[in-house]
Amino acid sequence: MSAMELLKLVRRRSFLSEVLYIGLNVVFAIAIAVVMLTTGSIAFAIALVLVSKWRVLAVRTRYWLANVQANLVDFIASLSVVFMLYSVVIADMSDTRKLILTGVLTALYIAWLLVLKPRSTRRAMAAQAAVALFFGVSALYTFSFSWPVSVVVIFMWLIGYAVARHVLSAYDEDRLTLLSLIWGLVIAEIGWVAYHWTVGYALPGLPGLYVPQAAIIILCAGFVALKIYDSFFHHQKIRAQDVLLPVLFSVSVIAVLLVFFGSLGTAI
Repeated sequence: MSAMELLKLVRRRSFLSEVLYIGLNVVFAIAIAVVMLTTGSIAFAIALVLVSKWRVLAVRTRYWLANVQANLVDFIASLSVVFMLYSVVIADMSDTRKLILTGVLTALYIAWLLVLKPRSTRRAMAAQAAVALFFGVSALYTFSFSWPVSVVVIFMWLIGYAVARHVLSAYDEDRLTLLSLIWGLVIAEIGWVAYHWTVGYALPGLPGLYVPQAAIIILCAGFVALKIYDSFFHHQKIRAQDVLLPVLFSVSVIAVLLVFFGSLGTAI
């Protein structure tokens, strides 16, 4: 076989692999939506997500923990989609609207799987963590109103730990585990306070779906923390010009939520 023929074969296999990868992800996302629409069972959809991550454990047992931690953000994002789909299915709306909203959520999930998730730049990993943080907290507070506070705090800690580890791994941070544990504790404390004062904002035309105030506040806090860390990482000190605007923006958003929009939210 000549070098040119070998190169063509490699390219053909690469193209076919890419097509197969895209096709499997699209089918997987659609399958979750179909399962949710036809059965109305969130357990089946969660099981489908867990089964789809079989490669995480398809290694020697000593690598399981590392693989699970590396894939936590994807787990959180995927399970958040499942919970949002379930919110649509059980909502009091017409079947046509349910089908449309399910299609929109499925398209967003496909975008996550094919566009955002595969990227490994620092900005992309920060965006991945932001998506998991926002939607993970939103899904948790939408469904945890009757759960014990200890369970909610544990899940909040897990979300905080996962997103911090995901972002910091892009910086080759030596204290990766320690800083992730600390951020998880911060998020857990915010989660404990939010549990006793949970306010959600209804989305226009989307009954059953709420954006918890806690999700917005925590996202703002995470944005500030990232800018502070990034400034220190690059300059060995926290420069005011790097963090001033992010702090002012985040504080302004939180102040507006608490002062002006606190009374407009709905208890969830």
